[in-house]
Amino acid sequence: MSSTPITIEAHIDADTQKVWDYWTKPEHITKWNFASDDWHCPSAQNDLRVGGTYSARMEAKDGSFGFDFGAVYDEVKPLQSLIYTMGDGRKAATRFEKTNTGTKVSTTFDAEQVNPVDMQKAGWQAILNNFKKYIENN
Repeated sequence: MSSTPITIEAHIDADTQKVWDYWTKPEHITKWNFASDDWHCPSAQNDLRVGGTYSARMEAKDGSFGFDFGAVYDEVKPLQSLIYTMGDGRKAATRFEKTNTGTKVSTTFDAEQVNPVDMQKAGWQAILNNFKKYIENN
């Protein structure tokens, strides 16, 4: 079964070092890793090395639903890119590109087979937009 690649991106008004730190440090991940204000990320762990694991708990604030997102890093290039395999075997790559006015962050991931592609893209883009909002206001 082949998978459809989906790409999301945002331009962040911050230098690449700050973007990298806010993207990879658990104390920051828990502040932005959710798609809407009625959700939150109460915990995150990140072993930032090839073979290291990433995990984040994402749940509705009212407790009605939640899930654990997990991945294993296949490649870690500090300040440049992260490539990982999610728990269900899908691949994703996030790239950090310095620009004249900040940093472009883009993620390409394999779509899962349950939800519509447009819905998946919108959800991941909302999380990236939340990251942009968090970092630019802190």
